[in-house]
Amino acid sequence: MPDQRTPAERLSTTEREVLYALASDAGEQSIWTVEELGREVESAEDARIAVRGLLQAGLVHQTSDGYVFASQAAVHVVQMIGHVV
Repeated sequence: MPDQRTPAERLSTTEREVLYALASDAGEQSIWTVEELGREVESAEDARIAVRGLLQAGLVHQTSDGYVFASQAAVHVVQMIGHVV
């Protein structure tokens, strides 16, 4: 069955999935490449777009060699609300 979500809904879901991958509700941070995140969310292009939006929002940081990780604010939010759908 084809995906019935709008592009905006799909991107919102992908941003949330990327953020949850980067910040656990236990306060742990992990570091990923955008390519790894693309495999995690099953779309390299969606992962790139999601990371760009999260970077602009200040919820993730990116190293000079391309790795991304959650900001302290993002980790705190995930701790407060947990992984919700």
